[in-house]
Amino acid sequence: MGLSGALQEGPGMSKMRERLIGAWTLVSYVLDASDGSEPIHPMGADPRGFIMYTPDGYMSAQLMRTGRPAFASGNPAHGTPEEFTAAVRGYLAYSGSFRTDDVNETVTHAADVSLFPNWVDVDQVRRVAFDGDLLKLSTVRPTVAGGRQFAAHLTWRRALPR
Repeated sequence: MGLSGALQEGPGMSKMRERLIGAWTLVSYVLDASDGSEPIHPMGADPRGFIMYTPDGYMSAQLMRTGRPAFASGNPAHGTPEEFTAAVRGYLAYSGSFRTDDVNETVTHAADVSLFPNWVDVDQVRRVAFDGDLLKLSTVRPTVAGGRQFAAHLTWRRALPR
């Protein structure tokens, strides 16, 4: 993946790409199980996060569970194993280049860095839908966890500066 994916696609920017550019705040993150069981909210009922798309073809996503416990030491390098586990379980982050496919209505995030090591150098393909000031991203392929299959659905709202 690397830097080559960051170049603008073709002579003009795609319509989807134009609409993605900017910052978005996380509204919801839901995993729907294929077996019809209750949906899961991996970052809780009130998640926080940003996803940003730059005009030169880069993206960054940061998602977190609100209310994660602070480290007793106050130092990010000196947490207990339990503190590190809680911090990581409540956070997801990755960045890299992105490319759009208007025909299939997808965006591909080429993760160059990721908190989850398995995503480094692995394309993350998301179905894209716009609804007013909302951006809806969904996994194209199911996510497997605990032997069950899930479809991830993330809803983002166009960010406004504070």
